Parts: sequence; C-alpha cells; structure tokens
Amino acid sequence: MSAFKLKSAFNKTVLAGALSLAALALSAPAGAQVKRLDLQSVFSLQVPSIGSSPVKWAERVALMTNNEIQIKVHGAGEFVPPFEVFGAVSNGSIPMGFDWIGYWSGTIPVANLIGSMPFGPDPTLFLGWMFKGGGLEIIQKAYDPHNVKILPCHLVAPEAGGWFNKEIKSVEDLKGLKMRIAGLGAKTMERLGATVQLVPAGEIFVSLERGRIDAAEFATPQLDLGLGLQKIAKYYYFPGWHQPSSWDSIIINKKVWDSFTEKQQKAMTEACYANITYNNYDQMGAQIDAIEAIEKAGVKIERFPEPVLKALQETAQQVMQQEAEKDPLFKEAYESLTAYIKRVGRWTDLQSLPRLN
Repeated sequence: MSAFKLKSAFNKTVLAGALSLAALALSAPAGAQVKRLDLQSVFSLQVPSIGSSPVKWAERVALMTNNEIQIKVHGAGEFVPPFEVFGAVSNGSIPMGFDWIGYWSGTIPVANLIGSMPFGPDPTLFLGWMFKGGGLEIIQKAYDPHNVKILPCHLVAPEAGGWFNKEIKSVEDLKGLKMRIAGLGAKTMERLGATVQLVPAGEIFVSLERGRIDAAEFATPQLDLGLGLQKIAKYYYFPGWHQPSSWDSIIINKKVWDSFTEKQQKAMTEACYANITYNNYDQMGAQIDAIEAIEKAGVKIERFPEPVLKALQETAQQVMQQEAEKDPLFKEAYESLTAYIKRVGRWTDLQSLPRLN
C-alpha cells in the first residue's frame, strides 16, 4: 500500500506529539512517564459493539498500565479514509488503528482468509486456532514487512448472509446482482455472476437506498440493525456463509510497539483477551433482539436455499485453493486452518447435542 500524503500540521501533531513521551498525567503515579497516542478505527465509534470495541480496549490498557499508556480513539475518517488506515499505521503517520483484518487483502492476501474463511470455523474454533494453533504467528509474518504489529482483539459472531431487495430462489438470481460484500465472499460471489464492490460501513445505507447496489452484507444482526438497513431492504438472509466468524484487530506501528516495555506490551495483549471475552458474551443475546426488531420493521427473514449454499461452498473452496496457489502465506494459513478444523473440530462434533423443541 502506498504512502499517504497527510497535511503537514497533522503529521507534526501525530509524529511529534502522539508518538513521543508526553507530560506526566495527573492520574498516573508520581514519577511515571505517560505515553499518549492516537488510534483511528475503520469504523464509526457509534456502530454497536464493534464501534466501541477499541474504546473499551484503550480503557483496559489504561487500567492495566496504571494510566501510563493513554490512547485516544478516533472514528472512521478523522485522520485518513477508512481503507487507508493500514498504510497510515505502516508508514507511521498514525501510531495505531482498529480494523477488520480482511480489509487489507489487497496488500496482504492471507488477511482475506484470517479475516474470515467462507464455510470456515465457528468462533470457538477460530479462537483456538488463532492463539494455540499457529494462526497469529502466520499473520504476523505477513505483517512484518509492513512494519506493523497485529493484536487480534475482537472476534465477531457468525454474520448474516446479507440484505436483499429481491428473493433469492436459485443460483441464477445471483447473476447480475450488485452487492456490497468483502473478502473471499466477494470473490465467490463474482464467480457466480454477481458484481461486487467494497463500500465503507458508513456508506452502505445510502448506496442501497439510491440503488447503487442491490444487496449488502455488513455484519451480525446487532450491527446491521444499527445501520438502519431494515428501513430499505425487503429480505434478510442467513446463514452468513462468507463469515461464520471473523477477526478485527488492533494494529500498531512496529516502532511504536517496540517503544513499550515488555510489561506494557503484555498489558495490551491481555487487554485484547479481555476484549474478546467481553465481546463474545455481549453479542449473544443481542442478536435475537436485533432479529426480532428487524422482523417488526417488515423485513422477511429467510435462509438461502440449500442448492444456493452448496454452489457457494463449492465455489468458495475453488477460490481459496486458487488463492493458496498464488501466495505462500495464504497456503500455509489455509492448510493450517483446514487441518485444525478437521482435527480439533472433531471434539465439537462429538459433543453436539440434539436441540429440544
């Protein structure tokens, strides 16, 4: 990703101020040096759950470092456009960012897979693979050449399949469809004849309302409801085959990361573990509340027909296999994650219980 030309005044403020040691904070222990830094999210801070996630992380970091690290979180576009956050962190224009990992697949192909794997692991399996199955080590190898440290910090629950203004009865209905969809799911839809585009979260409503797109996926029902798409879409489809679970992360300029003590780095990592735990239980009940609210708005809740899901799955596997042939780290992650799902997923298969009516 190319370097970004930011206003000189901003560069001076961020590089001379946010990245440097600041004055002693009143809330910090006497004699302690305080680091004050800025973080920009790719999302609006008003988006439910995901918007507040980096804010809660920053609060936890302050708590766990006794206020020696104070991070001011900014919403999408405050310093750079949302899809330029990675490049700005990479070149040091801003010290930190918060993202969906898959947004950077144009620069780092494996980010597409680790952001979310179509028909891939549920949140529990993805969590295990990331921290105990080698996932984090693989993605960090991909980020190292870009001078970026990654902290997986928000695990999103299974998403919805998307909002549509026409009923999807067969694979033929996907042909010619203009859809906002990201990641490997977008490549899969393209193979099946759809026209896809990546629209920032804050522009999805207007794009769907004005007919620039016919359909859109964003996230879970809780997050989708906050965008107001129930006001303009007729159908809401499940399952979220393209993102059965997905990762958001804190990204930190490597020089900034290296400036922290080992104890401070540990606190930041542990704060992400706490964030993930909080987000997991916070998301559960909120999803059915959102689905019920969406139904009350007059939207029809539907499941994709089985033949459509089968076609999507077969096509997604072809896409991932071809991506693996083009990029060695993608191949490493794909083989690692697939093997993990097969071996460790056996445990969850054995433990599955029949659901009582």
